[in-house]
Amino acid sequence: MKPSKSAVPPAAASGGPPPAPAEGPDAPPSSWGPRDAVLLPGVRRREVWSWALYDFANSGYTTVVLTTVFNAYFVGVVAAGRHWGTLALTVTLSLSYLIVMLAMPGLGARADARGRHRRLLFTSTLGCVAATALLAGAGPGDIAWGLGWLLVSNVFYCVGESTVASFLPSLARPEAMGRVSGWGWGFGYFGGMLALGLALWVASDAEAAGRAAADYVPGIMLLTAAVFMLAALPSFLWLREPSGGAAPRALPLMAQLRRAWAETRRDFPDFRRLLLCIACYQAGITVVITLSAVYATQVMGFDMRQTMLLVFLVNIAAAAGALGFGYLQDRIGHKRALALTLLGWLAMVALAASAQSVPAFWLAAGLAGLCMGSSQSAGRAMVGVLAPAHRPAEFFALWTFAVQLAAVVGPLTYGLLVWFTQGNHRLALLVTGGFFLAGLWVLARLDFARGQQARRDAASG
Repeated sequence: MKPSKSAVPPAAASGGPPPAPAEGPDAPPSSWGPRDAVLLPGVRRREVWSWALYDFANSGYTTVVLTTVFNAYFVGVVAAGRHWGTLALTVTLSLSYLIVMLAMPGLGARADARGRHRRLLFTSTLGCVAATALLAGAGPGDIAWGLGWLLVSNVFYCVGESTVASFLPSLARPEAMGRVSGWGWGFGYFGGMLALGLALWVASDAEAAGRAAADYVPGIMLLTAAVFMLAALPSFLWLREPSGGAAPRALPLMAQLRRAWAETRRDFPDFRRLLLCIACYQAGITVVITLSAVYATQVMGFDMRQTMLLVFLVNIAAAAGALGFGYLQDRIGHKRALALTLLGWLAMVALAASAQSVPAFWLAAGLAGLCMGSSQSAGRAMVGVLAPAHRPAEFFALWTFAVQLAAVVGPLTYGLLVWFTQGNHRLALLVTGGFFLAGLWVLARLDFARGQQARRDAASG
């Protein structure tokens, strides 16, 4: 990528000695050199790094609360092993996703219309942090307390996840959006590993002292909330309000959702196809995220230590996929890059479903991590490239709608298949590959150049 003319110092252009380049995290992008000219004019390094650090901050919540610690703690301790404990947990999470699906387009439109993206991000972060801390009060038998604050914390988490994504188009150049999105996703996986590592340290120390889960899991919840808050501080200090044109007046929540979806049919058909593609493949990804530990224990016979190591491997591979694949995405094109990663997902499903040995399953897990980081980062970058510049939060809210819909459909489909087949996890995983095939089919019908032109027409109109 060639540097802009403004990157040439006046003294150097006239033949005189060039001034010393600006240094430090607040240096303008023009001083980074051609290879690093990925940000929009006026965006400083500390802004994009503080944006990426938010992914680092909130990933600890999903890793510790939703995937590893609190979900198992709720079923085994809070619900005391009741047969309906798992159902109550999944229904609560599904309800939280439904709330976000219906509310986020309206919240995003209000943030666009009133220029309050930072306020929405700050409020959702405080809400998630506070609700996560209150999960520490869930002890044996406190089912309503645990489910209530789990619902609240996940709603606030999802709102924050959507809102911080809407900053991406105001930070990165369109041709570099893949790698900047990858920085955030990559940092996020490292944040999840940090939070999980701290949780495992607390749990190991407590168990060595003979303490029960009810004695140390509340401390893990408080620690997770504190890490989230501290790591999110740079975003509140340095991330500026996105700039853009005047957005349409926000409507009531459901009316806003209907209007936004109707507009994608009329004015942004390729953005609509992208949302359908994301909904398809995210359904498969959600199955891997939420049920990989179940598959490992039920099919491969993993114990708890092996399962924890599996989670670390997937996170390491996902970080590598997100960080490295963003550069490839910007080089070969968004559509082709996403198609490659969906083909990778199909290979992973085939390998995991047929794996009879532990090494083969480890290989499948590593491939899943690579595909997870790359596909999630690629999807967010494509939304950033196609979303109208003056309505980022509203259109990223539609992305959130697609992702949350997938979070309901994917695991529910897997669970029903396991139930209907009397515990055949391998068959359920193979059928999950159909979500990735559907994503490829929709992606093939997406005209990316036409979608970019629609974005430019919206900006000029």
